[in-house]
Amino acid sequence: MQISIKKIFAGAAVFLLTQISFAQEKKDLLYSNRVSVLAGLIQPILLKGGNIEITYFSKRMSFDYSHGFLLNMSGGTITGDAKTQHLAYHLPYSTGFGIGYRFSSYFDVRIESKIHSWEVYYDGETQNKSNLIKAYKTYSLGLGAYYRYMPFHKKDNWLQGITTSTSLRWWPNIASSLTDNKFTYYNKFTNKEETLKASNIGIAGSQFLMNVSVGYTFGGKKESVKEE
Repeated sequence: MQISIKKIFAGAAVFLLTQISFAQEKKDLLYSNRVSVLAGLIQPILLKGGNIEITYFSKRMSFDYSHGFLLNMSGGTITGDAKTQHLAYHLPYSTGFGIGYRFSSYFDVRIESKIHSWEVYYDGETQNKSNLIKAYKTYSLGLGAYYRYMPFHKKDNWLQGITTSTSLRWWPNIASSLTDNKFTYYNKFTNKEETLKASNIGIAGSQFLMNVSVGYTFGGKKESVKEE
């Protein structure tokens, strides 16, 4: 799996570098040289936390910083060994950067590197230092596909900046702060030693996640560029 991941990202990196070299020769897309500020909806609705994303769009590239905070996974959002072991996760932060290529004014694909901070507790217990079972970090390197929808893009006033963004991301772990990416502890519910692997950040412990974000793109579109 590690070999295939390396091949995928090597190919993606070559593609992005090639596109950067030709970017200046191509015409501007809509909303070029603009900044979007978005807030994720999945984080407050399902994870009782928050997420802020700031993205700069050049003529053909996108550059983003995303910061998730105070995320919680328990009960219905926990699966696998963690659920069997009656555990819950708290993530103080999940943060990182991305760089991508714009295929159109509204669609881009990014290479994204992230750091995720995990705290493991028993499900239902107060999450404080005395109840902490384990704290660790995971590091992911993945791809994200983003489609922006501007419901008022034809307006000539401030409304045209209102932005929604739907994203599908593949964020496989490439490393963690745990030895062999796992730890062992005594579980008071199962009354035996249990081993838990470093979790993935995605849906149901997978490498995949999606989100819908809302926010604003500042500066408007360039009138000289035709709608796509």
